Amino acid sequence: MVPCYNEEACLPELHRRLSAAAHETVGPDHEIVLVNDGSRDASWQIMQALSASDPHLVVVNLSRNHGHQLALTAGLDLAAGDRILIIDADLQDPPELLPAMMREMDLAGADVVYGLRRTRGGETAFKRGTAKLFYRLLSRATDTNIPVDTGDFRLISRRALDVFLSMPEQARFIRGMVAWLGFRQVPLPYDRDERFAGTTNYPFRKMLRFALDALTSFSSTPLKLASHAGMLLSIGSLLLIVYILAGWLSGKAVEGWTSLMLVVVALGAVQMFVLGVMGEYLGRLYSQSKQRPLYIVSDIRGARSGRPARLGINASAERPVAVHQERGQRSHEDHRDDRPPIGALGPMDQRPDPE
Repeated sequence: MVPCYNEEACLPELHRRLSAAAHETVGPDHEIVLVNDGSRDASWQIMQALSASDPHLVVVNLSRNHGHQLALTAGLDLAAGDRILIIDADLQDPPELLPAMMREMDLAGADVVYGLRRTRGGETAFKRGTAKLFYRLLSRATDTNIPVDTGDFRLISRRALDVFLSMPEQARFIRGMVAWLGFRQVPLPYDRDERFAGTTNYPFRKMLRFALDALTSFSSTPLKLASHAGMLLSIGSLLLIVYILAGWLSGKAVEGWTSLMLVVVALGAVQMFVLGVMGEYLGRLYSQSKQRPLYIVSDIRGARSGRPARLGINASAERPVAVHQERGQRSHEDHRDDRPPIGALGPMDQRPDPE
């Protein structure tokens, strides 16, 4: 299962290597699912061409860019296999590890085999350092044992996947959610390669947002941190009050500066920081309360044998409904229910009095 965003340069090689690894491991009894997450390049056109020549390939086109974690969720929701390999399209995680993962799952009796990165080829020292710091901070901040130095690259059993698909969170941190499942999960150390082609789709801004989602999804530590920070800022404001009073008593204070600094520092800094952290959690509660589908599929190509969508909407089989100018006239050939046409009078609508 592969989420793809602007990966036109990687797709042919990705398909070749994934197909070879799958045939080597399980023969013809496999399915490859590629999910196009609203790419702006020719990724979808390339996917369609590949699916026309490979009966094992299913390509899914989402209605817009939903983001990596939701695109990954869509593919997992629609996948049909008893075991599902999650891998990114940039080929930094080698598909050739599939046989070793399958053997490890059998030998260990595990439900999840995750890739443990020994080295990270082609990445800057800044990215390696921030990633290392993030995983270690996250492991300390959460009660869930989330493995460090791992990504979404993993092999997961159908049993574990079905439990995962019962979790309807809007803000999804999938590697943390899989770790939360429990079951037996074992690592497979490997060396991560450089990106095969193209540029990364995870700039610093997205990495920061991803880290914030991970923290707020799996820990209340930021709320505790906000209260601790508020206490420290309050202590700092008391020290500043002493400084302000000393300046006022010595006659060196600027007129009006004392009261202004007192209000801004003692109240504004503490309140705004704490409110910002609370707002992050409230925003997630608001998004979750709307209970919108996690994704929308606009098109599927290939001999799909997967299960019905549970967390999203598969609109690929729907055709537009013809709406005529005359009020109340509407085509119903695609409807499977007995709802009245738009404009039709219901039993509670006003009707003319009988003569």
